[in-house]
Amino acid sequence: MPETPPPVPAFDGVPVAKELLRAIRAGALATLDASSGHPFASLVTVATDLDGSPLLLMSTLSAHVQNLERDPRCSILLAQGGKGDPLAHPRLTVMGEAARSSEPRVRARFLARHPKAKLYADFGDFSFWRVAMTGGHLNGGFARAMSLNGPELATDLAGADGFDELEAGAVAHMNEDHRDALALYATRLAGAPAADWRATGLDPEGLDLAAGDLTARVPFPRRVTGAGDLRRLLKEMADQARADSP
Repeated sequence: MPETPPPVPAFDGVPVAKELLRAIRAGALATLDASSGHPFASLVTVATDLDGSPLLLMSTLSAHVQNLERDPRCSILLAQGGKGDPLAHPRLTVMGEAARSSEPRVRARFLARHPKAKLYADFGDFSFWRVAMTGGHLNGGFARAMSLNGPELATDLAGADGFDELEAGAVAHMNEDHRDALALYATRLAGAPAADWRATGLDPEGLDLAAGDLTARVPFPRRVTGAGDLRRLLKEMADQARADSP
């Protein structure tokens, strides 16, 4: 009798999708062309809000902004590059509706991720946009695809009132006083190469890091909502990373 092949383990794509959402710095934004109705794709830089919603900085002179002003529906393709077949690497398409945002938090989080954008962020024709996610589709490789709804992609902010204020102070403190810990998080916990890593954002589910053009997402082992929980968890993670060091 031929042996029965072992069952293929169920694919939990939510963590993969959330990592792509937080880690990829640029993607293809698809809007609906205002004149023809055809899909119109353009390259944009991307950051994320506390809940994971994509954040964009765009000029009103661009075709995609003119399209969004007519119809806010859009999608963003976020792809992880690498060697070999491009289709062997994970990619996520996020769907939603885009709207302008004047929230200081949106500006701060975008510019923390893309500091060079400070050169033109205040030009009169530029504005920040936030994409409210309605769903997405993940392709994590062969036989590893799944569709997700908006809540599955989003970070739960329940009980995290005031986290944006907590984040600003925590990020500044980590960058000023704990760069050694950030390097450990990046290399030991996220598998990133050694570099001059800085924190660019915090949310209840993880820590975003950047070093030049490199990015890393460090998921938290448990969800945090307050300052005390965050301090304890960051110390635990640093201790774990040091223990894992050769």
